[in-house]
Amino acid sequence: MSTLTEEPTINSAELNTDSTNSVTNQILMIEDIQKLLPHRYPFLLVDRIIDFVPNKSATGIKNVTFNEPFFQGHFPERPIMPGVLIVEAMAQVGGIVLRHLPGMENQLSLFAGIDKVRFRRPVVPGDRLTITTELLVARKRFGKMHGRAEVDGQLACEGELMFSLVNL
Repeated sequence: MSTLTEEPTINSAELNTDSTNSVTNQILMIEDIQKLLPHRYPFLLVDRIIDFVPNKSATGIKNVTFNEPFFQGHFPERPIMPGVLIVEAMAQVGGIVLRHLPGMENQLSLFAGIDKVRFRRPVVPGDRLTITTELLVARKRFGKMHGRAEVDGQLACEGELMFSLVNL
């Protein structure tokens, strides 16, 4: 008989730390993510944040199920998660990092560009997409991140994401 241990959770207020205080191996549940991102079903593509380092990086999970609305048309005979939605999932994990930068709490991250994005393997129902984003540049109204999405340790997609930050 095994016992389950509850993973530590933190709320968005606890994540606002300075750059010298790293918070790692912390979990953000869906309720916490919804406080940080404006996305909602069917466009919220992050189920959980499993690791967070303020001012640096975040790792999130997207559990891909056959019930996703896009599988009805992409493709009925061979369901594959659209690449643009994989990139969007990476951007949403990146948005978690940007929202915690000093002075960015009330900013919305919009795509400003996508560079060097490559797709390496299809993402299909039953896959667990592990998404890691690392902050490369952050300025007052601009951010740049490197995103990486993997399934079972295999690279599915990676690239650079640029963001424009606007007031909410």
